Amino acid sequence: MIVNQQETTPLVSFIIAYYELPAKMLCECLDSILALSLKPEERQIIIVDDGSAHSPLPELDDYVNDVLFLRQKHQGLSVARNTGIRMATGRYLQFVDADDQLIKSGYDHCLNLIRQHHDADMVLFEIDDEPPTSGTSFMRHHNIHAAAWSYLVRRATLSDLRFTPGIFHEDELFTPQLLIRAEVVYPTKANAYCYNKRPNSITTSMDGPHVEKRLTDLHQVIRELNQLADRLPKNDQLAMERRVAQLTMDYLYNTIMLSRSLAVTRQCITQLRSEGLFPLPDRNYTTKYQWFRRLSNSKLGLATLVKVLPLMKRER
Repeated sequence: MIVNQQETTPLVSFIIAYYELPAKMLCECLDSILALSLKPEERQIIIVDDGSAHSPLPELDDYVNDVLFLRQKHQGLSVARNTGIRMATGRYLQFVDADDQLIKSGYDHCLNLIRQHHDADMVLFEIDDEPPTSGTSFMRHHNIHAAAWSYLVRRATLSDLRFTPGIFHEDELFTPQLLIRAEVVYPTKANAYCYNKRPNSITTSMDGPHVEKRLTDLHQVIRELNQLADRLPKNDQLAMERRVAQLTMDYLYNTIMLSRSLAVTRQCITQLRSEGLFPLPDRNYTTKYQWFRRLSNSKLGLATLVKVLPLMKRER
């Protein structure tokens, strides 16, 4: 079902993927968008209900003139977002989780940037203010925040890029490819997005099969980005190689934290080595990366990581 089909060209299309949440959270999310410095004709709010058992539509009477609502069978976050992309008509896209909110002061700053700088392909949130740069250059010299809600992006920049259905870490696969396509990126320290970390959410679930799939999917994302890097021009390749190395470090770290087993970690390293992903490249990315690379590449260092990292986690 679709309601309130909008025919104008808004400045921003907000894509909200909704699934099995209290309608009150969705309403709070909508209120945060409606509070922004956007005229009604400048915004498009798309809600994709991904087959919730109980549709939130009856609770949205107060928003009927402000939203475009679609309900589809349950297919997962990636498909819901892709549906939103297909429906969007705005110059820019903003992905929003239904249980999160936008922060007016910070987000209005980002809106002013795209109003003033028509060349902006992306505006990144909560990054140190820096002069505009290309997405490739930014990713080559920074640790990126890959969450799809952490930036505004020009819709045309996506071209045919879409989220991969059926996997966790879909943002880790999507955002690096998006940055490669972005010619002009505006990093900003604006605090524009309030992320609600719920204890029973998909991202925080710690049951065995769930965690195993998250690790398996992250490994697959790393392999795909690594294969993509081999086909890219040199500068893009260097940027993607940094991201691959960072994700490989994260994958090893998570393997250590979840297994707490030297044998399991060694098996993981053997697999990564066979795929050309280990040892980690000798690059001066960050101090943390350098130390982890050195320790993980020696028998004593790896044993130390497996023993010490879980203890440090417990003490925090």
